[in-house]
Amino acid sequence: GCQSPRPAPETAALRDINAVLADHTARLMESPGVVGVCVALLPDGRTPCLKVMLARPDPALERSLPRELEGHPVRTEVTGEFRPLR
Repeated sequence: GCQSPRPAPETAALRDINAVLADHTARLMESPGVVGVCVALLPDGRTPCLKVMLARPDPALERSLPRELEGHPVRTEVTGEFRPLR
């Protein structure tokens, strides 16, 4: 019999970005200098991405982080440390 062609990787359905976030947050947070991870949007305002928030600029840390996870883009942003409000 004939088989259906597989969809190209860029058109294949991606796993929900919130599930990807839940599965990878702990590992990303283990990196010294990472202060948070969240779902955000790329500059186009439409494409979701995973944002890794950094305490300070650290090119070596940025190079060590994945550029994508399960097909979702990963971006970094230097936010500084987070402290509770008093």
